[in-house]
Amino acid sequence: MILEIVSPEAKLFSGEITSVSVPGVDGRFQMLNNHAPIVSLLQKGTVNITAPSFNLDEETASLFTKINDQNYTLEINSGTLELKNNKVIVLAD
Repeated sequence: MILEIVSPEAKLFSGEITSVSVPGVDGRFQMLNNHAPIVSLLQKGTVNITAPSFNLDEETASLFTKINDQNYTLEINSGTLELKNNKVIVLAD
């Protein structure tokens, strides 16, 4: 599954992931490969990303917190998420 996280200032992340968990307005939820299409509003909270490997840009790497080699987190204030055809796009603020 592909994940792209974009803010008004820059593209924060783009890469192949195993799963992503987000703070939806109705509660946290997780998406795995072949998840049904979804569009959701996001609230302030933590985005948890699991991937086989991470390649973060030097400019945006400081925004992410490394849990271990396969898990990173990102704090957001709000946003919108769309998942379609195994591609997740998060527009984060």
